[in-house]
Amino acid sequence: MSLTPDPVFRRFVEDELLPAIDFEAGAFWSGLESIVRDLTPRNTALLALRDDLQAKIDAYHIERRGAVWDRDAYAAFLRRIGYLREPGEPFRIETAGVDSEIAEVAGPQLVVPVSNARFALNAANARWGSLYDALYGTDVIDTDDGRERGASYNPVRGAAVIRYATDFLDRTLPLEGHSHADVTAYSIDDASGRTRLVASIGGDELIGLQDPKQFAGHRENGSETRFLFTNHGLHVEIHTDPNHAVGKDAPGHVADVLLESAVTTIQDCEDSVAAVDAEDKVGVYRNWLGLVAGTPEASFDK
Repeated sequence: MSLTPDPVFRRFVEDELLPAIDFEAGAFWSGLESIVRDLTPRNTALLALRDDLQAKIDAYHIERRGAVWDRDAYAAFLRRIGYLREPGEPFRIETAGVDSEIAEVAGPQLVVPVSNARFALNAANARWGSLYDALYGTDVIDTDDGRERGASYNPVRGAAVIRYATDFLDRTLPLEGHSHADVTAYSIDDASGRTRLVASIGGDELIGLQDPKQFAGHRENGSETRFLFTNHGLHVEIHTDPNHAVGKDAPGHVADVLLESAVTTIQDCEDSVAAVDAEDKVGVYRNWLGLVAGTPEASFDK
């Protein structure tokens, strides 16, 4: 092998990366060497072209130092040296196989430097967020009349959070003729051959969603049940658990409401942070490998 990888980079590749993807070191270095051999002449030529263009632009300005600025003459010069090109004919690009989160769904997109493990983890986990936590920990819920935040759980503030979340469910996943505040329990009805969500109101009255198509599925785990819904292409998940500290006192035993929040996360390798030498780059690659494998951890003092 004619390549001479930095020892830090080589150890990461051979000791961490390749074992994780079950790839042989000889084949990796041989393939990388082939890519470098193929692309280096092209890259060298592009760099030379860039240097030539910059030299001509520098000379143009030096020759006209102190002269009156002539926009049209400058644009003509840039076209003459090939820096600017005449616009081509109108065209359209057709795409296929693009995820709906990118092509169709309107929602937040996060950008974080992947060199910071905690930032990268927070962004990856931000795809879903607890509405209860967001309400309790921010000023969406005011601190008047006993609703202040403190070192321990404040049930008065918690009740305000539940009321707000219930109102959100009424607006987002409306029931037939009732509020989610009236629900004593949520369950699944598949007697008709089609699985649907039903909500118990008081005694034996059962109602469904105004739009049954919003119900997407459910999963049970002991006393906890998770009900999944769709709204404008995004998802809402209702967690119910009568044994949960919050759920036991909430309408329908709703222990939490999770919202699909950031629809995409851009893990930025270099634009937001200077990853220059081998140690910098290995730190970036190690965090990215951890995200792919689901193994990264980060701790901090709060």
